[in-house]
Amino acid sequence: MDFRQEFIEFAVARAVLRFGEFTTKAGRRSPYFFNAGLFNDGAALERLAEFYAKAIDASAVAIDGLFGPAYKGIPLVAAVAIAMARAGRSLPFSFNRKEAKEHGEGGNIVGAPLSGRVLIIDDVITAGTSIRESVDLIRAAGASPCGVVIALDRMERGNGELSAVQEVERDYGIPVFAVANLDDLMSFLRQSPEFEQKAAAIARYRHEYGVARSG
Repeated sequence: MDFRQEFIEFAVARAVLRFGEFTTKAGRRSPYFFNAGLFNDGAALERLAEFYAKAIDASAVAIDGLFGPAYKGIPLVAAVAIAMARAGRSLPFSFNRKEAKEHGEGGNIVGAPLSGRVLIIDDVITAGTSIRESVDLIRAAGASPCGVVIALDRMERGNGELSAVQEVERDYGIPVFAVANLDDLMSFLRQSPEFEQKAAAIARYRHEYGVARSG
């Protein structure tokens, strides 16, 4: 089993990835729901970060530093930096404040100075707002955003024909890759007889709202 399938299995075991009937922000009735905020203890965050590190390594993207957008990206970027260091690759990391600090060191960036090729680490991309803000911050510091890594790509259309992931790739010319995507989820479900009905429901949902390729 590769790390993508292991990640799906881990997310299901932690009830981070759930099946049923859920309403998305777009008002769609989705047969599954992914809430990365439920990786909410030390052991879960440690393992999650290890999966991110494997996805980053597999991407072969050239990286000089890591950036986590506030707020969800803050614990993620710190944990991923630790996981990568343990794997033999220590990189500087930083994150932003929502409001600039007027005293002390000042500014709205915490951690290492932004320089070189910076990889953005986030949980998911829905509207892409935090990614757009991150790209602006990185470029304003004179650095270059080199990509985005997220936990799960739903490979689902936004308001148009493209997914939020594809829109980020188009708008900024940078790759977006995920620890796992909808293809990986479907592959996992089809290998398990107990998930047969869930796979069928997700396949129907994908036929209605999915994109051909994402990330």
